[in-house]
Amino acid sequence: MPKRVIISGGGTGGHIYPAIAIATALQQLEPDLEVLFVGALGKMEMEKVPRAGYEIVGLPIVGIKRSLSPSNLAFPVKLFKSLSKARQIIRDFRPDAAVGVGGFASGPLLMMASLAGIPTLIQEQNSYAGITNKLLARKARKICVAYPGMQAFFPEQKLAVLGNPVRNDIIDISTKKAQALEYFKLDPNRQTLFVMGGSLGARSINESINAGIGELVSSGYQVIWQTGKDFAEKAGITAAFSGNDQVRVFDFIYQMDLAYAIADVVVSRAGALSVSELCLAAKPAILVPYPYASEDHQTKNAEALVQEKAAILIEDGQARKTLVSKAIGLLQDPARQQRLKENISKLAKPSAARDIALEVLKLIN
Repeated sequence: MPKRVIISGGGTGGHIYPAIAIATALQQLEPDLEVLFVGALGKMEMEKVPRAGYEIVGLPIVGIKRSLSPSNLAFPVKLFKSLSKARQIIRDFRPDAAVGVGGFASGPLLMMASLAGIPTLIQEQNSYAGITNKLLARKARKICVAYPGMQAFFPEQKLAVLGNPVRNDIIDISTKKAQALEYFKLDPNRQTLFVMGGSLGARSINESINAGIGELVSSGYQVIWQTGKDFAEKAGITAAFSGNDQVRVFDFIYQMDLAYAIADVVVSRAGALSVSELCLAAKPAILVPYPYASEDHQTKNAEALVQEKAAILIEDGQARKTLVSKAIGLLQDPARQQRLKENISKLAKPSAARDIALEVLKLIN
């Protein structure tokens, strides 16, 4: 009988794409292994996971807002319904192991899996552990982390420092620049700034680039800009730059490997997935952490790179004043670009997905 694994979590690309990478690695190691994803209804995993070729079931779980909000009144009911549905999913699918990657859905699913005696594994992407994972750690058999020092949050004997899984197509982009130039229809003789705010967009980054795009273009640079859906629609950004040969605007980029391949400098939030991809792609990066992320974990992610002289950090509140000028300064400084490339590449863990998949198989065996 084939082995079966449930992978739960989501909410952002930072949870979803590591989950998909783990699933892919599991099936490469055990081709007959069956994977079922469990996500949160209405969240982006309900679209992204099926697009990657996997089945997903949604739970009605929601997060608790930190400010006083009427929506918090519905949380106990949705939690109870999610726990009940998670228990039924486990009974129907009969998994041999359950993996939680963070996000709303991982809590109910891993809690019910533990109660059912199913071995569980947590994959914590950030340098500061999330609340859900800290609660689940007591019952988890294994906790895979991306950063050293995580014994501050988890039992040390359960930890394995394996890095963050990323999409396979980003592991080797060195041969893709010609393909990327053709895909984006850009000039091979100009340097390219790749701007991304994560899968949901980033207001301070978008507003900074929107205000300074003329300066970037007049300085001779070309820009690939992932805005997120909301900003693209509200600001009419896509239409505004549709005729400009030096600017390419997308609400979401699926061909991330090509965007990294063509980029000379990257501007990004500091979510765990983005940081791990930048390490693997070995790109000079300017990080603008989202200041309202839980426990300010994006700032801690960025600071971990800055300590290794592997990235530049700009605080969110300073982005509108300094982001474009710092980006131009880095584009004008090939020697600094090279130093950042060398330092960030030392932090890459290209085998993370496979190593985590092996830990899951150890739990089963």
